[in-house]
Amino acid sequence: MTVDGAGVVEVVLPRGAPARAAEAAVRELQPWIDARVRSLARARAELSVPEGTLPYLGAALRLVPDPRRRAAALRGDLLLVPVGDAAAAIEAFYRRQARMEVASRLDAACARAGTAYTGLSIRDQRTRWASCSSRGSMSFSWRLLLAPPEVLDYVVEHEVCHLEVRDHSRRFWTLLESRLPGWRQPAGWLKRYGPLLADSPRRSAS
Repeated sequence: MTVDGAGVVEVVLPRGAPARAAEAAVRELQPWIDARVRSLARARAELSVPEGTLPYLGAALRLVPDPRRRAAALRGDLLLVPVGDAAAAIEAFYRRQARMEVASRLDAACARAGTAYTGLSIRDQRTRWASCSSRGSMSFSWRLLLAPPEVLDYVVEHEVCHLEVRDHSRRFWTLLESRLPGWRQPAGWLKRYGPLLADSPRRSAS
C-alpha cells in the first residue's frame, strides 16, 4: 500500500484476490493512512514555492509564457515556455537538463572512484529515482532536478557505489559513507519530500 503526494491511496493485491480485500486492507491501515496524509500535507507546506515558479536544483525558476516559443528555454532565472498548456515543453526541458546535470556528476564520481558506467538514460521514474544495471547502465529520473543539488549528488554517488557493490549490504553503506559522509541528510530529504516531486511541474504549469 502506498500514499502518493496527492494523498491518493494505492493498494496492490495478489492476482485473483477479491476487491473486498483492498477495502479490508484500507480499513485495517486507516490510522497509518491518516498519519501519512498529514505528514505529506506538512511536507507540501514546507516545500511550497511561489506561484508561477518551478524548483530547479535548489533555485526557483519563474515561468514566463512566450508566444514565440514552441520549446521551453532557460534565460537566467526565467523559464520561457509556450503559451497555453506548457507541461510537455517543461518536461522536455527538465529531461534535457537532467541529462547534462547527471552526466557531469556521473563522470566526475566515476573518475574519483576509478570505475566506469556503460550508458545513461533519463526517465520519468517517480519512486525509484535511479538504478544501475548489472552491466553498468545507469538510469535517473529527471524529477531529481526538482530537488536540491545535494540530493542529486547523493543519488549519483549511491549509484556509482553500485558499480562495485550491487546490493545494499553493510559493505555498500560503508563504501558510500567513505565517499559521501553526509549522505544521510539528502537521503532523508528524498524520503520525506520525494512523493511530492511526482506532479510538481504539472501543478505549476496548469
